[in-house]
Amino acid sequence: MRWVNSGRCSGRVVAKQTSGDHAHARGTHFVPTPTAVRNDLAAIFVSLELSQSRWLVTSLSPGNGSRMLQCTLVAGDMAGLLKRLHDLRRQARDRVGREFPVITIQEAGLDGFWLHRVLLSEGIGSHVVDPASVAVSRRRRRAKTGKIDGEALVRTLLAYKRGEPRVCAMVIAPSPDDEDARRLVRERRSLIRERIGHVNRIKGLLYCQGIKGYEPVRRDRREKLESLTTGDGKLLPRHLKAQISRELDRLELVLKHIAAVEEARSDMLTTAGPAHSSQSQDRPCCSPLRELAMRPQRSFWTEGLSRHFDNRRQVAAYAGLAPNPWQSGQINREQGVSKAGNPRLRTALIQIAWLWIRHQPGSALTRWFKDRVLQNGGRLKKPTIVALARKLIVALWKYVSSGVVIEGAIMQAK
Repeated sequence: MRWVNSGRCSGRVVAKQTSGDHAHARGTHFVPTPTAVRNDLAAIFVSLELSQSRWLVTSLSPGNGSRMLQCTLVAGDMAGLLKRLHDLRRQARDRVGREFPVITIQEAGLDGFWLHRVLLSEGIGSHVVDPASVAVSRRRRRAKTGKIDGEALVRTLLAYKRGEPRVCAMVIAPSPDDEDARRLVRERRSLIRERIGHVNRIKGLLYCQGIKGYEPVRRDRREKLESLTTGDGKLLPRHLKAQISRELDRLELVLKHIAAVEEARSDMLTTAGPAHSSQSQDRPCCSPLRELAMRPQRSFWTEGLSRHFDNRRQVAAYAGLAPNPWQSGQINREQGVSKAGNPRLRTALIQIAWLWIRHQPGSALTRWFKDRVLQNGGRLKKPTIVALARKLIVALWKYVSSGVVIEGAIMQAK
């Protein structure tokens, strides 16, 4: 068997039967390169590349070889997408003679999970993948188009369905109730940032006039503004005073919204509590642990422990606290935590870790932290508190999911 190039420019390689003695006499060995990949598909695999203007649908169907078909739809055209999936199913039935299910994949992004829920309600298998977990070329200048990304998602879905380990990270879509429960915590964080911006702007305007010590968040801010004088003893200029007054109007509106959000958040956690979450039925809350501060605890519950996790590695990875080593040959060092998870949960965990040391001095986790800092000569407290946060979320997850109390933790009377 000898492999001969069939043309100068085509690059195709075809097989030609020749005498095997001649090939071995020349000492050459040719590795056959197949021109097509044979797929024994048991489903129709579809990837959805979503953007604000269009949807790119890439499909690989049984009986169509390795050819991937692509179709472009207007963004939001759900009827057109369902029709396209129905046509793919009909064409596969005509070619092979039996029905095939449709399995789709899309990246987690701006569109959220509404499309995923619609596909599931239509009896279509749907997966949402973390885009950062999809393998791409490591070339310095890699090509990136919608067609390339769509085909890469189809190949990722095929590998995932074959059971290849760690091929990608699929996102567990939250229920509508769980997703809605996080709105209050996230809205409050946005409002706090807006409040800080207004306060800093007002203080900056007054500092240019030699005025210090003015607090815009106090209730007597209007009265104090009327009595302010510049550094040279003059009254505030008219236009500057009007600008600060308008800034105070916006600041007061933000303060009003913050109060409303905090009241609604408190009502949600005190009346409904963790039972409000569909994934947290019959699971205890963290509140029996003494002095877990309420503010970080609220975001800690809604962003983290209200979800379902199979093991402690998933818990640490979702918080972005999983270790990130760099090892190659003789190089072996740690790059710190991955920071690939939920940044809101990670922030709340760091806050709770510092509070845990203060209010749970007799717990095993606090003793571990103090012993580790003592071994380092009182240094490296920040890296150690991050390690403590990872241990703490795993321990609290065990407590919430299985009722395992943290060793030495002081419980609060109900």
